[in-house]
Amino acid sequence: MGRSNIYLVGMMGAGKTTLGKALAHRMGHEFLDTDRLLVERTGVPVATIFEIEGEAGFRRRESGVLGEVARREGCVVATGGGIVLSEDNRRVMRESGTVVYLRARLENLWERTRHDTTRPLLATANPRATLESLLEEREPLYREAAHVVVDTGSQSSSTLVNRVLSALREREPGEGKQ
Repeated sequence: MGRSNIYLVGMMGAGKTTLGKALAHRMGHEFLDTDRLLVERTGVPVATIFEIEGEAGFRRRESGVLGEVARREGCVVATGGGIVLSEDNRRVMRESGTVVYLRARLENLWERTRHDTTRPLLATANPRATLESLLEEREPLYREAAHVVVDTGSQSSSTLVNRVLSALREREPGEGKQ
């Protein structure tokens, strides 16, 4: 599988970071997390960026980090859940690598995020309803961005890594024929 990047997209709680680390390890690639890179650059948590600059400010910074990452090769990249909101971001990822949508059901996402206090978009009166509306809004964008869709559930990360690798191998033979 070439040296282009592999971008993991999906909702918060879909397992992008956990799977990304395991996938990068298995492939011998570098692992990058766009949210973590943003925190390293700014020196403050994502929630603080949201608080000071709002979602628009955060999204601008996120696009900047993605642009830097896209110039690299051979990385497995866990992206923030809202990175697909920008058409430019979707294009950048598709042109500089393979985009894998980790699709998860609302119930699984809620189970994985409901006790997490570090997610600014869920700091609402009804976080489950917020999660549901975010999923509804973003689902078509994840599908549009993705070269490959892999359903996540309660399987182990090693099983999921195998499923992603298998999906990437299946895609590879047709790469040049678009």
